[in-house]
Amino acid sequence: MTDDIKILIVEDDMIIGANLSMQLTDLGYDILGIVSRGEEAIVHAKIYPPDILLLDINLKGSINGIETAKAIQQFMDIPIIYLTANNDELTFEKARETHPRAFITKPFNKLNLQRTLALVVEQLKNHPTPPQSVQTLEVLYDRIFVRHNGKMEKLLLNDILYIEADRNYCTIITSTEIFVLTCTLKTMEDKLPKADFLRVHRSFIVNLTKLDVIADAHLEIGRKVIPIGKSHKEVLLNRIHTI
Repeated sequence: MTDDIKILIVEDDMIIGANLSMQLTDLGYDILGIVSRGEEAIVHAKIYPPDILLLDINLKGSINGIETAKAIQQFMDIPIIYLTANNDELTFEKARETHPRAFITKPFNKLNLQRTLALVVEQLKNHPTPPQSVQTLEVLYDRIFVRHNGKMEKLLLNDILYIEADRNYCTIITSTEIFVLTCTLKTMEDKLPKADFLRVHRSFIVNLTKLDVIADAHLEIGRKVIPIGKSHKEVLLNRIHTI
């Protein structure tokens, strides 16, 4: 099945990017986004980790595709497929240092694209990428300390709005910052104080003190609409009634 495979397209020619997105969507893949700069790709990959990175080598901006790949590989192990119009040996050797799964030469055709993606997906099924090491998370009274950029940073619990999970990643959302941790939502649930934090869905933990709206099937914090899982609804309502 391809509909479980999430792809981030990094291409500075938006016509090519849109064409890629359309063709891959037709093939059943889930396109997380199309970004045109390496810097955007790094941020996007931290917040919404893709399964495959489809990456143009000759990006405009301060960093090219190869440098973008190296930066992303600092915090996650991800299969890379390069898009390139260059066939020179020097570019190939530099790109090879990032251990890509495949190269697609421009101009590409749909059959070549389909076959390349199918081979990489098959590799993922037979040899999945190893799990990321769990980042350190320390809870102390009214704050947590998360390892970020090589040091432990303080994050006040009262500043957390909600936490969203995607596989083995958790994204902590505050009103001003976003932290992406390599850990499961179960780990977060076990470590955070239950007086204020509650799991309301398989993918969400919320800070109960930040709730703005509670509807029949969702709640809202700020402008974020968060679904309420059926198995969590009764517990949530009981907690609200006791506050």
